[in-house]
Amino acid sequence: MAHTKSAKKMISVIKEQRGRNRADKSAVKTHIDKAEQLIDAKEMEPAKAAVQETLIAIDKAAKKGIVHPNNAARHKSRLMKKFNAAFPPVKA
Repeated sequence: MAHTKSAKKMISVIKEQRGRNRADKSAVKTHIDKAEQLIDAKEMEPAKAAVQETLIAIDKAAKKGIVHPNNAARHKSRLMKKFNAAFPPVKA
């Protein structure tokens, strides 16, 4: 239990930050799920847009320190691997 006034304040500040971080982390997971569903449904254009939004969300979370940069890189890599397997690039 906190004894000083500043320690008590930090408890409430950390509680607020934790709530914000959990919301952002949940949003990233939701983005990933939606993108994977569109990839599985073989819908190229919506999947491409969803993947781009997901990559942006993952980068923002990593920049804010909500997820570790290596964790972000791993998720981005796996998502792009699924996308490229479902929609192979057209060779010229």
